[in-house]
Amino acid sequence: MDKQLFDLGLERRKATLGPEYVQNALSRATPFSQNFQSFITEYCWGAGWGDDRLDARTRSMLNIVMIAALNRMHEWELHLRGAVRNGVTRDELDALITHLTIYCGVPVGVECHRIANRVFAEHDTAMTVTDGAAS
Repeated sequence: MDKQLFDLGLERRKATLGPEYVQNALSRATPFSQNFQSFITEYCWGAGWGDDRLDARTRSMLNIVMIAALNRMHEWELHLRGAVRNGVTRDELDALITHLTIYCGVPVGVECHRIANRVFAEHDTAMTVTDGAAS
């Protein structure tokens, strides 16, 4: 393992997916999946997301489209949340979903909208609760 790439990957992974999610993924790793978690952190997040030629926001937009094209909706939801965390706006996400619907098909676009509506409703509810608590 390349510790420098792993550490960079851990930083980038937490920044996009959230520290809670990453900590849960790492702590739930079994002896069977432990090496895989290290590999994903070092290779995907360190070597891939650690390459500064593309910023995190751009990578998130690419992932939204690629993961939808692969019809990996569990991962799509995770990266939708990451895209929002990386500054992709709802308007941009709407445009991305329209674009991927054209090239990947209506069923995947419908599923993306279903997931996005649920995620945004959860986010809006959490923001309302937080705003109400601050009052």
